Amino acid sequence: MSWRFWRKDREPMPSPDQPDWEHALINRMAVEYLHDQRARRRWGLAFKLLILFYLVGLMVATFSNDVLDGLSSTEGHTALIEVKGVISADSDASADRIISALRTAFESDNVKGIVLRINSPGGSPVQAGYINDEVARLKAKYKKEHDRDMPVYAVAVDLCASGGYYVAVGADAIYVDKASLVGSIGVRIDSFGFQGLMEDFGIERRLLTAGANKGILDPFSPLPESQRQFIQRVLDRLHGQFIAAVKQGRGDRLKGGDELFSGLFWSGEEAVDLGLADGLGSSSYVARELIGAEKIVDYTKKRDLLDSVANRLGVRIGNGVLESLGLLGEAGLLH
Repeated sequence: MSWRFWRKDREPMPSPDQPDWEHALINRMAVEYLHDQRARRRWGLAFKLLILFYLVGLMVATFSNDVLDGLSSTEGHTALIEVKGVISADSDASADRIISALRTAFESDNVKGIVLRINSPGGSPVQAGYINDEVARLKAKYKKEHDRDMPVYAVAVDLCASGGYYVAVGADAIYVDKASLVGSIGVRIDSFGFQGLMEDFGIERRLLTAGANKGILDPFSPLPESQRQFIQRVLDRLHGQFIAAVKQGRGDRLKGGDELFSGLFWSGEEAVDLGLADGLGSSSYVARELIGAEKIVDYTKKRDLLDSVANRLGVRIGNGVLESLGLLGEAGLLH
């Protein structure tokens, strides 16, 4: 400990003129060291308590919401299920989460109708197909057991495109806002081609595979015409499955031609004119005017507390690492 960092509010340092000043100095430094250690422990304890209070607060808030939802679900209501974000196996809009929520809603005696509120640019055709198929299965099962239909409506918010629309066509009807973006009925696969750039820099690509087409779509290798045609056939088949699902769900309500399936998207107003949607309306409108149960209860399956905290923490750490490396631009790589 140096004289420069000695706190003025503590006893002064022993003077060399005093007898046994060396022992006094050592004792004084030992006392200061113990004092600093106790201060560090107090701050460490305070920090840990703050984290504990934060986690307890989150648990209380989550529990309170669950209790309120449970109490409100004892009377007739509309079940709301969010399909939000990219539809993929590990997202909030995964088939597992959406299907679990659908099953819970169909099994409730107090649910009068279900709203799938969709705000999604699309995602996995497999995940979207799972949801579409399960809606049909649950509706048939419910009608057989109760001798009546359980109405299921899709309500588009900002985006109901691609896989999001694939989910929507499984509903009885689709309602949109006039400014919603609807459609994008198509399939895409993305890749890059760096072969020319590598040749300019004299870089040789050495890719070894067992199987003539194992390196298909490798961005550093050329794409032979045979492989291009193969990929196109796969995309065309997936596109055909998407078109079949749309035609099955919408039937003769579709008023457009082949342009509907070209990958284009339209505003909500145009979507209604083309038969891609049935009308303009929000979730509240559908619950009140069509289902007849104005009270809305959210059945969306949320991530559990630890999962949510870990996910947020992971994103923050990832952003911090990327920013420190200079890889996080204005738009951001992680959200």
